Amino acid sequence: MSLKKDRINSFDNKFMRFAINLAMNQKGLTGTNPSVGCVIVKDKKIISYGVTSLNGRPHAETIALNRCKKNSSESAMYVTLEPCSHYGKTPPCTNIIIKSKVKKVYYSIEDSDLRSFNNSKRILKSKKIAVKSGLLQSDAKRFYKNYDYVRKHKMPYITGKLACSSNFHILKNKKPITNEHSRKVSHLLRYYNQGILTSYKTINSDNPKLNCRIKGLEKFSPTRLIIDKKLKVKMKSYIINNSNNHNTIIFHSSRNTKKINNLKYKKIKLIYLKLNNYGNIDLKTIFKKIYDLGIHNVLVECGRILTNDILKEKLFNEFYLFRSSKELINKGSINVKSINKNLNIIFKSKKNVNTYLDKDTLLHYY
Repeated sequence: MSLKKDRINSFDNKFMRFAINLAMNQKGLTGTNPSVGCVIVKDKKIISYGVTSLNGRPHAETIALNRCKKNSSESAMYVTLEPCSHYGKTPPCTNIIIKSKVKKVYYSIEDSDLRSFNNSKRILKSKKIAVKSGLLQSDAKRFYKNYDYVRKHKMPYITGKLACSSNFHILKNKKPITNEHSRKVSHLLRYYNQGILTSYKTINSDNPKLNCRIKGLEKFSPTRLIIDKKLKVKMKSYIINNSNNHNTIIFHSSRNTKKINNLKYKKIKLIYLKLNNYGNIDLKTIFKKIYDLGIHNVLVECGRILTNDILKEKLFNEFYLFRSSKELINKGSINVKSINKNLNIIFKSKKNVNTYLDKDTLLHYY
């Protein structure tokens, strides 16, 4: 059975739009698995729906079919990503689809995971289940760009963020430059990412918390990742004194046994990395290690030097530049015009994000 001759109507688009919205609501919360939305429809009415659970399991299709109060036989399934067809930590979603006697399956795009890529269509069709792909494809491709990049490159998807004054200066202390509206967007970026990377210099000068402080989302704060070659981070900093083995990791090359033991006592996870020929920890090596830790989406919040180093190695996938309406002219500020220059050289596209930031502006480079 095939849907090749079927026309995609407004109902189909409406149901798939709902599925995509479900997936978007769970963005950043599904671990190494993609956030997937699934809608079960019968007689043009939604009888069940599901979204990938926290940390990635159970999958959306399983949740939707298990919570189905009506008989799913002869129903249609709308799912944002090709259903998985391989055995991993859970059985294939194609198994429960077949068992539930779903009649039609619509999905937006193929799964870039080679274990499932294009296999589901063949498996489901062999059981006389009609399959149609490509519904709201462009929307799904935009949503899954992070996931596809990680699958292809075996590296985390890296987002940069910097807040500066209207004349491209930042302060050396933790006093905010931008307004509260911009800061809320910054915290939303933290919520969307599994990890947040900075340097010991930022920790020592700003003493940041690097968590998400949007009410109700605090528990979804990212893992804090710190580059500190010689373990110079201050022991009295907030991050060191509010940590556990799961949410703070330091990448270093130090043999300072006393400092290592003190940090371990504070429940900081330490990862030793060898120096490269230039006497530094290689940035690509750090990000590869972050990927191996299962952290696949990383937000970078740091100062001028590390930001420019990552820019020059072209490791950022996208970048958000917040600009205050205020100028900074005091001697304690740092000029970051070089970052703005490098952003315009490296990224092909940028747009002014239309958000409610009062007098602040937000440029998105991609």
